[in-house]
Amino acid sequence: MEKRTFLKTGLLLSVGVALAPLIQACKGGGKAGKSAGLPTIPPPKLRRTTPFALAPLPYAAAALEPHIDKMTMEIHHGTHHQAYVNNLNKAVEGTVYNEYELDDIVARITTADTDKVIRNNAGGHWNHTFFWQIMAPGAGGMPEGQLATSINTTFGSFDKFKEEFSNAAKGVFGSGWTWLCVGKDKGLFICTTPNQDNPLMLQIAAKTGTPILGLDVWEHAYYLKHQNKRPDYITAFFNVVNWKEVALRFDKAMF
Repeated sequence: MEKRTFLKTGLLLSVGVALAPLIQACKGGGKAGKSAGLPTIPPPKLRRTTPFALAPLPYAAAALEPHIDKMTMEIHHGTHHQAYVNNLNKAVEGTVYNEYELDDIVARITTADTDKVIRNNAGGHWNHTFFWQIMAPGAGGMPEGQLATSINTTFGSFDKFKEEFSNAAKGVFGSGWTWLCVGKDKGLFICTTPNQDNPLMLQIAAKTGTPILGLDVWEHAYYLKHQNKRPDYITAFFNVVNWKEVALRFDKAMF
């Protein structure tokens, strides 16, 4: 065999050996194939260099009255949400989550016992931050544009959507949340999560997606005004839904 031919043959064999594992993985025979059904965790964002902090409400505490009362808003935001922030800052110290942004923590959290405190408080901080933003004084009514079209296509009508969403919220046992989400297929779906979980928890949620509307059905969200009458609270909630904000989140999730 000529020297040149020998070198070419050796080079081709080396390339073949190097590519073999990749080819096998693509065929489904390697580790990549076995993990294909697992959620894809997005890469982390820029590192966080300051502690988590509670942002002020985007409106006055009394601005949602008479639908949601001032005292509930003050306690819900200033006490409950603040506690999630404080506890989260303590919980992430000395962990891999210490420099992660909130979205990154939520996406990466698992069911491990060591993650439980972080899971509850990261979820509580994310969920409540979201909740304040999808409500507004003088809001309510009905969605418009592409969001309205998608709701009508998915649920039959806006009234049917309200009925399905309300029934899901009524059916949450104990404490939790009800969500309207955009799925991977860009379709809308309604789901519920217990405690402070949410559909962005890729390794925990039964069904994952991008929330565009959410309702807190913990008793602390409504007990001062409605006591144990959760259906009355759900009805009141639709009078303060900020459909413009929901539509912005819908548009972003669709692209």
